[in-house]
Amino acid sequence: MKIRYTINKCFIALTAFIFLLAISCKDLGELNVNPNGVDPENADLNLLLPTMITGVGKTVVSLGFGHIAGVMQHTQHDGWSSGHNDYDWDNASHSWSGYYGILRNTDEFQKKAEAGNYEFHQGVALVIKAYTFGLIADLWGDAPYTEALQAESGTEYFKPIFDDQRDIYLGLLADLETANSLLSKDNEAYFNVNATQDILYEGDASKWRQLANSLALRYYMRLSAKEPSIAEEGIKRITSDPSSYPLILQAENDATVGYIGQSPADSWPSNMVFDPDPSGDYMRVKLCATLVDAMQELNDPRLGVWANKVAIPLELVEGEGVDQIVDGKRQISQDIVDAYEAAWQVGVDFDQDFVGIPPSVFAASQYNLNPNLDQGVFNPHASQLNDRYMETHGDLLQMRLLSAAEVHFLLAEASLHGWAPGTAEGHFTTGIQQSFNTWGVGAESDTYIEALNFDGLESIIQQKWIASWTAAAEAWFDYRRTGYPDLQTGESAKRAALPLRFYYHFDDEISKNTTNAEAAISKLEPTQYKGNDVSNNSAWSKTWLLQGTNKPY
Repeated sequence: MKIRYTINKCFIALTAFIFLLAISCKDLGELNVNPNGVDPENADLNLLLPTMITGVGKTVVSLGFGHIAGVMQHTQHDGWSSGHNDYDWDNASHSWSGYYGILRNTDEFQKKAEAGNYEFHQGVALVIKAYTFGLIADLWGDAPYTEALQAESGTEYFKPIFDDQRDIYLGLLADLETANSLLSKDNEAYFNVNATQDILYEGDASKWRQLANSLALRYYMRLSAKEPSIAEEGIKRITSDPSSYPLILQAENDATVGYIGQSPADSWPSNMVFDPDPSGDYMRVKLCATLVDAMQELNDPRLGVWANKVAIPLELVEGEGVDQIVDGKRQISQDIVDAYEAAWQVGVDFDQDFVGIPPSVFAASQYNLNPNLDQGVFNPHASQLNDRYMETHGDLLQMRLLSAAEVHFLLAEASLHGWAPGTAEGHFTTGIQQSFNTWGVGAESDTYIEALNFDGLESIIQQKWIASWTAAAEAWFDYRRTGYPDLQTGESAKRAALPLRFYYHFDDEISKNTTNAEAAISKLEPTQYKGNDVSNNSAWSKTWLLQGTNKPY
């Protein structure tokens, strides 16, 4: 047996050698071509477009329905919750690799567009690049920009410099100005436009142009505290010439992408079709009490669109030791309440309609006398998300990149500075109306608005915060520069204040580009909430955008 085994080994080795010798005479490049695939040199650039658009859209949802929804107190998790509820982040928590993946696809798309002189595609590429680079600057601060996406040009670009956050914003604003020009023609003037592949606007250049200018408006306002003259010039230029700088002003033109719902990758993330686990994403996401209380105080009908009423309300009754279900309500006596509050250090909510979980509480899983003490389970005494969020797709399950409501709230804020025509209150009112239209309750907007007291910037940002449901990252960026809404952390939070940025990721961003990463870290300004972070690379350090503003703390 041993002799036969040795002969077999020799035969296999000799065969492999002969095979390698034979193919060594061929052009090795031929071996890297998939005979059943499409040659990248000849591939239609339109095939890249859905991947680029959904890459941005799913990123917005993963932030705004994910951990940033926890930071901005739209939602809380009642299972495996520390990253969501308590900002238990570190330098292994968030990587920008996926963002640069989107940018690599977009860069390839742009190169093909320039080679073919396709102006529509060039404009679209600039919009998607600006959106993605803007997110990177918003979330981390300084980052590779001018030397990014150039690895094919030589080894000197393997470790790109981290551009200043300010320069990234100014660069993307210049790109959006170019995009506005490129997208200014009638659709008939463009070539090789495939409406089917453009899953955002079906090849309509005018709508992409509105997105470009609305995105520019967003970033000019982002700069308003640090570069007021630049912000004023940009906003006045856009708002004073609507024919040259059209904006997204109606909800029907919102930059949204729906889910197909055919697989986990193209379905709403909390669906229970592909994730039927009773402790899965849908079940462990609950409304946060901060949002619920604010909306109830305003009799906001959007709350019922986003959340279910509690299945079994709690009712306080007289007596001792009373804990029973009567007529669909759980009746409890004060001694039961006292024992629960003493054990878990959190109060009981007797609201009969909607109950949210307070932010950063230790008892998220046990909140409101939940009889199911496991993590991420059905809580009959707290509001689950509306049933639609169990589905894979639907009219309201959208990747929300930018909305008419946001544009009007930006115009309202600009009007406070005297940078935009119209009144701040007028734009504020229209922003609310457009948000109500988005969520299918437009008929109720007038009654809602009549009951409001407009109080300038605080009112604008509060309504913008509410309207950013499932897109809460934008609310976070507003909070950082304005301090509104006035959100407070709970006892289980990692720090006694909301975080301000993502850590630079050690494996993906620091260890691979140490010198440039450390230079960027040295420019961050630590706050009193830095805690035990070993360097300025802290979620509680300020990027250039916040330094010297005294915001939000």
